[in-house]
Amino acid sequence: MATTRATVQTPGRRQRSENKRAAILSAAEALFVADGYELTSVDAIAARAGVSKRTVYDHFGDKQTLFATVLTRVTDALSATVRTAIEQELVAERDLREALLAFASRVTTEAFPSSDYVTFRRLTSQGRSAPRLPEAVRERPERMLEERFAQLAADGEIRTADPHRAVQHFTALTVLLAVDALRDDGEESTAADSEILAIIADGVDAFLRAYR
Repeated sequence: MATTRATVQTPGRRQRSENKRAAILSAAEALFVADGYELTSVDAIAARAGVSKRTVYDHFGDKQTLFATVLTRVTDALSATVRTAIEQELVAERDLREALLAFASRVTTEAFPSSDYVTFRRLTSQGRSAPRLPEAVRERPERMLEERFAQLAADGEIRTADPHRAVQHFTALTVLLAVDALRDDGEESTAADSEILAIIADGVDAFLRAYR
């Protein structure tokens, strides 16, 4: 009776495999952003990454999975920035207005001007044939902020029975207005820092008038 012998990867072999995977993801991201999902071929990704087409398939299975992996990686990076801003700025012992100002300013100046956000915008604005992120992944930053707003409500800092709606109002009044002024499709800045801070401050004050 024949037995199947498990293949054990040595540390060196594992590292080479991880390096190839990273090279494929970087090559795929660059090509998906530059040429779009439909026009990017697995052959082109393999050539840019310096690996065989077979290696691409071995790591990711197909182009759809590769695109989804690239998009998830970029989303994870943005989510990490938002999570850090929540943890470091929206702290319980801090004045609420000051905390909200600091949070919105940090997200606007760090997350949205970043290359990750530019990549995210370009990847998510492609044709219908491009895979879409699962809703749970796509809304992760908003969900993290919703949890913090629920805690603010429980602590009596804000008045709301619907933290999700409160987050929508807050981001619309602050971050989204600031981004509209700051960027035009992720390209060069069109507003001064003082203008951005004024937009955020006005939005925070409007939010607090409604929710305090």
